[in-house]
Amino acid sequence: METSAAAASAGGFFPSFLLLAFGTLVAAVLGAAHRLGLFYQLMHKVDKKSIRHGGESVAAVLRAHGVRFVFTLVGGHISPLLVACEKLGIRVVDTRHEVTAVFAADAVARLSGTVGVAAVTAGPGLTNTVTAVKNAQVAQSPVLLLGGAASTLLQKRGALQAIDQMSLFRPLCKFCASVRRVRDIVPTLRTAIAAAQSGTPGPVFVELPLDVLYPYFMVEKEMIPAKLPKGPMGRVVVWYLQNCLANLFVGAWEPRPEGPLPLDIPQASPQQIQRCVEILSRAKRPLLVLGSQALLPPTPANKLRTAVEALGVPCFLGGMSRGLLGRNHPLHIRQNRSAALKKADVVVLAGAVCDFRLSYGRVFNRESSIIIVNRNRDDMLLNSDIFWKPQEAVQGDVGSFMIKLAAGLQGQMWSSDWAEELRKADLQKEQTYRSVWARDKALMPVSQHLNPVWVLQQVEETLPDNALLVVDGGDFVATAAYLVQPRGPLRWLDPGAFGTLGVGAGFALGAKLCQPETEVWCLFGDGAFGYSLIEFDTFVRHKVPVIALVGNDAGWTQISREQVPRLGSDVACSLAYTDYHKAAMGLGAQGLMLSRDNEDQVIKVLRDGQQLCQEGHAVVVNILIGRTDFRDGSISV
Repeated sequence: METSAAAASAGGFFPSFLLLAFGTLVAAVLGAAHRLGLFYQLMHKVDKKSIRHGGESVAAVLRAHGVRFVFTLVGGHISPLLVACEKLGIRVVDTRHEVTAVFAADAVARLSGTVGVAAVTAGPGLTNTVTAVKNAQVAQSPVLLLGGAASTLLQKRGALQAIDQMSLFRPLCKFCASVRRVRDIVPTLRTAIAAAQSGTPGPVFVELPLDVLYPYFMVEKEMIPAKLPKGPMGRVVVWYLQNCLANLFVGAWEPRPEGPLPLDIPQASPQQIQRCVEILSRAKRPLLVLGSQALLPPTPANKLRTAVEALGVPCFLGGMSRGLLGRNHPLHIRQNRSAALKKADVVVLAGAVCDFRLSYGRVFNRESSIIIVNRNRDDMLLNSDIFWKPQEAVQGDVGSFMIKLAAGLQGQMWSSDWAEELRKADLQKEQTYRSVWARDKALMPVSQHLNPVWVLQQVEETLPDNALLVVDGGDFVATAAYLVQPRGPLRWLDPGAFGTLGVGAGFALGAKLCQPETEVWCLFGDGAFGYSLIEFDTFVRHKVPVIALVGNDAGWTQISREQVPRLGSDVACSLAYTDYHKAAMGLGAQGLMLSRDNEDQVIKVLRDGQQLCQEGHAVVVNILIGRTDFRDGSISV
């Protein structure tokens, strides 16, 4: 009995084992077939005669998303997408450095309310963009970076300019993807563009290898050997290559949706809005601090301004919100921010962040009720566990929040004493500052050349009402921030919290293309101008008229102001009084100079430069300036 039972058990084991082994083998074969794309190839076709290429798919998606400009520095890896964009009417603007292309895309994103696009070639072309991509991340600008790459089969095999680009950009971008098949171009780009604009906006990166951009016949010529190898192994290799080629192009030209995907923009809940209304309604000394996020789409600047005016709360403006209320609005307070924040009983931080710009939160009164609204939770709660604590933290879109808050407080009247106190202190400091202190600084003799304070006062008087200011520099630009006022909303472009030098030419390029009727004035320090000088070739070639004012004091003065008194040396801080205007003329631009020799003609020279710009020329005004004690004691770290 026992023997027969054992035999029966053994007889049952072997068929089960064979069945399991067969099932495993079938699963492995089916898995391999799936990975090799054989099933997809059965249901879709490869059009071997088509001369279409992946660049056309890229261009079609960009056009469907309303993209008007692609900024680039050309490279063979990305040529198909540039040619396709040109054919579809998307303006391709080539720069002299890849970082400028991304800065230009950043400016377009900030000013147009849509995604800005830059395309660069593989390897060093992409590594050259890293600073600009990081700046866009910190500034929360929705930038799409398209990068070329080595062919899919040659990656990690020592191909030209082949590096691990994905690892480089993952820490910098909200979304990173490498397209491996032509049919994936359209859905990947749609997802990337939506990701760039959703939630907290930021840069995204899409890698496009050579073989997904070029047409079938060209890729086939490079991938399949002209003389087929002999022998079983050779035939296996050829089959594998032919299958890879088929996978690249199978289903490539089937119709797909190309338009925008819905955006995911966080909104404050009605309960949060109501709690904020109740907090603010009890305030005696309310204060509003607006940051860059307030100007993000979908809320237009004019609607945001209307909401701020309806709310009636005195406010400070920072970042991209500078200029929101124009030049002399009664609600806009410019001076004594720290003192005002200490006195306020309710503070609304609308897109403002408690980083170094607000002393990490130490500037608030411990008794104040703080409402903060921000799309980004980490930014919203930054340093809240150390120096400050919000009574209401709202993760949502700032502009929409402000409109709902103003609606909830409709008819609310604030005590005029508080606003009058702030305005009086603001006016007193402005008058003292502009009429006495700044005047004294402007009249203070300098050892050589022109007084920068006086020069910037003349600039403020000269700027037209439609001027858009691009600022790029240290000491000269920081002085200008006191003296030169934005003319309106989205009329002031600076790098943002990252403090990047070199944004000037790219920002000016993007701004002028976005707003061709606007006069774009750039304020450069001479150190920063070194990054942008060569791009005047770009302005000339593409007929983009901008005017650049270079405060030339022959040094990295913002650094030397603290380095010399603290450490006793100006090592590495000295530059030369370079003839930047002549260098610009060598690139085809118009060049003018201001110095002590023609100080009585400052307004005339500025007007001449403005006239040349209006006639279609890019202009550089090289302003030789001396050094004052205007910003003594300032720090740069």
